[in-house]
Amino acid sequence: MHRLFTKSWSSDIRLDGKTAIVTGANTGIGKETVKDLAMRGARVILACRDLLKAEQAAGDISRDVENANVVVRKLDLADTRSICDFAELIYNTEKSLHLLINNAGVAMCPYSTTADGFETQFGVNHLGHFFLTFLLMDLLKHSAPSRVINVSLAHHMGKIHFEDLNSEKSYHPVKAYVQSKLANILFTRELAPRAEGKSKMGVSVYAVDPGLVKTDIIRHLNKSLQFFVKTFGFLIKPPEEGAYTTLYCALTPDLPTGAYYSNCAMAPCSRAANDDNTASRLWAVSCHLLGIRWK
Repeated sequence: MHRLFTKSWSSDIRLDGKTAIVTGANTGIGKETVKDLAMRGARVILACRDLLKAEQAAGDISRDVENANVVVRKLDLADTRSICDFAELIYNTEKSLHLLINNAGVAMCPYSTTADGFETQFGVNHLGHFFLTFLLMDLLKHSAPSRVINVSLAHHMGKIHFEDLNSEKSYHPVKAYVQSKLANILFTRELAPRAEGKSKMGVSVYAVDPGLVKTDIIRHLNKSLQFFVKTFGFLIKPPEEGAYTTLYCALTPDLPTGAYYSNCAMAPCSRAANDDNTASRLWAVSCHLLGIRWK
């Protein structure tokens, strides 16, 4: 049934000599993305918090893909120290970086905070990837043309609560989740002109909606929603189809940067996601929270 609403897509583009990083690559969309990139000849780094699961995923991919060049690296997006350590390791071991796919995420979990005191969903889904991209931007620019892809779902319901970004006054798991996903779109919008460069051959940036995909992210949903997902699973994409739009943005030549893509095509985003003032303000606040200067 889901195939009626999923645009079929394929590409024969090769990525020999290219390097990619995929966060949250041990399962679901991330794992399928790594598998496809590896089949195209790319060197792919699985950036994951759980090294055991990541190694298992890398083993699965290596069995399925002949001569797969996949490596596992530790990355905990809930800890800025871990992000710094990861970035330092990348600079010490990789000569180039052509694709940064910010795929990892947590969804609708009980209230908790990151190692740095940020609400977990905002801290991981937005600030963690914001900081990671900041640290790797020099390598991405050095390797240009290169691309950053931010995976975002359900941003249409989101609002940036500047008065309570960390949900300290009140917390609702869905409200916090959609806020973090809207932040991904606004980050993409604000980053694109900064990263592209005057030559227009710098770093391109894309926001991607994978659609409803059957992945481990449902583990924090309440029982009634989990029952719905399991009962109507035939309407939901499998992970390999959920990766289509990510791969479309990773591989398709001459895509407009800074745009939002869904079902392998440019798509309209919410009014809030089109607000340049909100995007600029969120950028400034994110830099302040992380203690960085990013012009």
